[in-house]
Amino acid sequence: MRADRDGISVHVIPGTRSVLFGFDATEDARNGLLGFTFGKRQGDGTVRWQRGFKFFEETVPDPHPGERRSTRDHPIQSFQWGDYAAEPGESCRYVFQGVYGTPGNLNYSQEIDLQVATSNPETAAQGVYFNRGAIPSQAFADRFGNVGPTDDEARDPANDKVVWLSRGLLDACLGFIAQARGSRFELRVAAYEFSYAPVLEALKVAAGTGAQVRVSFDAGDQHRDGTIKLDSTSKLNLDTIAALGLDHTQNLSLHPRTLFSKIPHNKFMVLLEDGRPVQVWTGSTNFTPSGFLGQSNVGHIVRDPSLAADYNAYWETISTDPGTRAFKAFNAARFPAPMGPLGTDEMRAMFSPRPAGMLEWYADRLAACSQTAMFTAAFGVSVPLAEKFAIDRDFLRFILMERRDRKPEVRAMIRRDRDTRIAIGAELNSTAISMKLGGHALDEWFRAEEHFRKKGHIFYIHTKILTLDGLSDDPQIFSGSANFSAPSVTGNDENMLLMRGPRYRGVAQVYVNEFMRLFNHLYFRTVAVAVARRQHGDAKKAAVLVPDDSWTGRYFQPGTYHCRKRELFR
Repeated sequence: MRADRDGISVHVIPGTRSVLFGFDATEDARNGLLGFTFGKRQGDGTVRWQRGFKFFEETVPDPHPGERRSTRDHPIQSFQWGDYAAEPGESCRYVFQGVYGTPGNLNYSQEIDLQVATSNPETAAQGVYFNRGAIPSQAFADRFGNVGPTDDEARDPANDKVVWLSRGLLDACLGFIAQARGSRFELRVAAYEFSYAPVLEALKVAAGTGAQVRVSFDAGDQHRDGTIKLDSTSKLNLDTIAALGLDHTQNLSLHPRTLFSKIPHNKFMVLLEDGRPVQVWTGSTNFTPSGFLGQSNVGHIVRDPSLAADYNAYWETISTDPGTRAFKAFNAARFPAPMGPLGTDEMRAMFSPRPAGMLEWYADRLAACSQTAMFTAAFGVSVPLAEKFAIDRDFLRFILMERRDRKPEVRAMIRRDRDTRIAIGAELNSTAISMKLGGHALDEWFRAEEHFRKKGHIFYIHTKILTLDGLSDDPQIFSGSANFSAPSVTGNDENMLLMRGPRYRGVAQVYVNEFMRLFNHLYFRTVAVAVARRQHGDAKKAAVLVPDDSWTGRYFQPGTYHCRKRELFR
């Protein structure tokens, strides 16, 4: 959706709980442009203008930490922005204007008024849910004073902090389970980490209605002599199952997974009705407090019986606790790797463990994209993909990482092309804490008390996503449990949902919205840290607006990051 007026144009990209905006301006409209303001028109015709963290020093010389003011008085000096307070299935009227004049005497271009509808994941063929993610947020401080949930609060799905951190992800998961009511329904679960009480209790409730509930879970690594070695994950799974009585629940059967090669890393559920698979819950979210409330994660519901049948066939094999060699052979035969690009409007699932080759397939798709790539790398970037990022392209590609890659050769490859931009979670946030940047108190709460994150290795970026040409009419979305690594292909139990084509454009827009929400937040902090270092620790300088139109120059300098980003979202 695009509209323009007085040389100012707006491209609107609706998601589920966010809406992205790409601004542009003609040469004449750039003259004297101080930025953009936008707001939501209320039912009475008034406009609630959005607020921002950057200010004109002339009118606000000494802002308070975390202070926000209206973009009407302190406009957005960027050509890409987002409303991250949208609601699913909401229809809003947005109002946009260019801001001119001087900081003390502003004037505005004519209004651009657009009606925008967000996606409703509860009624769409595919429902995509992202939690808020354990990224620093002044909003958490505003709402809760940086006091994290207690253990009891974390177990309550209705708790205000749980609702805010989960951002609909937990409710969606519990809602998926709640569909299984009565003997006509069955739920089949494949879980790696399986210790979040609200989820386990919901499965018990479903079983109590007469629905059959069957759970395959990590129950420890069985050695050749028949002994089973428990690690922290499998021990917690077994302890939680026993504590909540799932092992003695009628209509609920447990299928321990012990004969795996690496780790049984799945996190999906299949809903069956009258014996037929009808829906799938998949994504990156482990059934743990951290999965829903801490690290960034996605839950993805697909209401498609054909796809559900594939997941069900895979689950039925998992439930027998197969050895790796037999399981690889089954997956290779039942779910053969795609030969070349996906077809137009094609959706399929790939399952592991399987023979090698999928990493190279992902790398080929990355090399063939023509508009942009958005990639999350929780455990680093595999060499086949890093080699493709090393190829110089004339459009932006984004990598969102937990921490810097441990391999020097990979770090060099992914930084070779200046059009590849990287934002980092954990390492950056440690720096933000030490430099006392805005929102650092939430970082300190996560780091010091480690709520929801006492076990595991990933605290910030846990999604496993590769979105290619996501703003085009031919997007590709790859999302699931696998980390685009060699172990995730050949050793782990994994699933990955693959989609391509115009039919999935709405799904791609949701993924683009959520990726950029996380990326922009962390990349902004990257810049803030750099500025603070140059200013000898004065992070305030990163929050000062330019008092004239010179800020627009870098957005129109061909080949620069800011110019390419404007061109991507306009």
